[in-house]
Amino acid sequence: MTAVELPFFVYGTLRPGQHNHDAFLHGRTAAEKPATLPGALLYDGPGYPYAVEDPAGGTVAGEVVTAAPGEYRELLVVLDHLEEFIAPGHPRNLYERVARDVIGEDGTAVRAWVYVAAEGVARELRDRGRTIEGGDWAERAGR
Repeated sequence: MTAVELPFFVYGTLRPGQHNHDAFLHGRTAAEKPATLPGALLYDGPGYPYAVEDPAGGTVAGEVVTAAPGEYRELLVVLDHLEEFIAPGHPRNLYERVARDVIGEDGTAVRAWVYVAAEGVARELRDRGRTIEGGDWAERAGR
């Protein structure tokens, strides 16, 4: 576990109104504010999206979620498990948890944990995946 208690940037099923929000975040957050992740593309997955880092990419829409007092450690463990993050660079990771600057509605950069596609997954998505136009999971086509 890390000693740095950063907020989390959520962009898919953990966003308010999405099916994993109530199951994993309800009652565990102090704040949830709209934000964007620059330098990434959003890819459609099997019922959930993947953010793939791409310096020339667009932006991914989501929320910055701050853990409620006393909830951070448990929330980190729960989200790491949900996102199948074992350890940095682990070959079985589905996602990597990385610290990135996200941009709040007021234009302020906030350092947050972001779960991005692990390298093997990202490589496959770049080759054969389908991007979500506009980078917004909640507004994707067919929703």
